[in-house]
Amino acid sequence: MLASRILRLKIWDDDNGGAWEKSVLDMNYQILLVSQFTLLANTKKRNKPDFHGACSRSLAEDIYLALVNKTRELYIKEKELDKDEGAKRVQDGVFGAMMQVALVNDGPVTFEINTPTKEPVKNIQKGVPKGSAKGTSKGTPESTPSGTETSSTYDTTENVENI
Repeated sequence: MLASRILRLKIWDDDNGGAWEKSVLDMNYQILLVSQFTLLANTKKRNKPDFHGACSRSLAEDIYLALVNKTRELYIKEKELDKDEGAKRVQDGVFGAMMQVALVNDGPVTFEINTPTKEPVKNIQKGVPKGSAKGTSKGTPESTPSGTETSSTYDTTENVENI
C-alpha cells in the first residue's frame, strides 16, 4: 500500500499546467529511498530528541527493506522493466549509515506519506484506575483516536503488510 502510494501520488504538473496531475510513474522518474529515523524524534518534553518510541533496529531495517523491495517490484511490473533497470529506477541508501544526500528541492512542498493503520493494542490492566496505570505517569487512556501515538504495543506485522 505504501509503495503503491509512493509510485502513484500525483505531485507534478501536467504539460497543460494542471497542478497535481502526474506521478513518479507518469514522469518516469527515479526514486531514492533512504532510512531517516531522525524525522520521527519526539521533542515535546525536552531540548534533546527522544527516540524511545521507535521500533527496534532489526524491525525497522526489515520494514525499510520490504518497502524498497515492494516499491521496486511494483515499478518493474507497472513499467514492464527488467530487474537491472528496476534497480536503477528505485535506489536505496545504506540502512542506519551516515550518508550525505544531495538533492534539488523543487518547491516548498514536503509530503508525509501514510497508510491506514489499525488501533493499537492497549496495555490496560484491570483494576487499575485510569490515570494511574503501572509504568506511566498519566495512565493509559480508555480509547485512543486512530493514528494517535500512545505508549501501547503495536502489531508490527501490519507495518510490513501495509508496504
